[in-house]
Amino acid sequence: MVEFDGVDKFFGSAHVLKDIDLAVEEQEVVVIVGPSGSGKSTLLRCVNRLEEIQDGEVRIAGEAITAPGVDVNRLRQKVGMVFQHFNLFPHKTALQNVTLAPVRVRGLSEADARQRGENLLEEVGLGDQLDSFPAELSGGQKQRVAIARALAMDPEVMLFDEVTSALDPELVGEVLGVMRGLAEEGMTMLVVTHEMGFAREVGDRVVLMSEGRIVEEGPPDEFFDHPETDRAKQFLQRVL
Repeated sequence: MVEFDGVDKFFGSAHVLKDIDLAVEEQEVVVIVGPSGSGKSTLLRCVNRLEEIQDGEVRIAGEAITAPGVDVNRLRQKVGMVFQHFNLFPHKTALQNVTLAPVRVRGLSEADARQRGENLLEEVGLGDQLDSFPAELSGGQKQRVAIARALAMDPEVMLFDEVTSALDPELVGEVLGVMRGLAEEGMTMLVVTHEMGFAREVGDRVVLMSEGRIVEEGPPDEFFDHPETDRAKQFLQRVL
């Protein structure tokens, strides 16, 4: 569903992604872990060209998003992204945040978008907050609105960029619960997180990044219980 083939990314002279090869299969949940500054969020942002790469290729469902002349906006519709800081429109209600893009971008009718939005907000446990503005919601509620908003575009893959790291600890569980439900429904997911419990429980594969490279990857039980590289052992000692 998502493929990185020899991807390099620079910010000026800083080489932040180094020869990245990674393939995410349909319905697979791949969790990316690693220290701050290792390139995890940058990797995610290259999937929908929020960041441009300097070498290599990124493909979504077999189509190169980095190819010359590609319709980036069309390919972006296949990808839902949820950010650390919600990025909701503050002057729009929860329901309006969810229905805006399906109407403007996909051409859904207001009635169809509203029905879909109400259903999605119900699914994430916010059926009673349709008319609430972001300022009236907790951090966990805002993040669940953001997830519903991404799902409203019927994406083929969902990207989650440290979506719980700005939340109070007691609110983390409600957001991870929604993500766990999506995984159980078969959504293809690429998740950057510091939540090792989630990585072990929900991930099909864990990928460790360090200094812009993928240094180890494998099924959660193997990664956490039998790390192969010294870097993985060092990382796990620090976070567990």
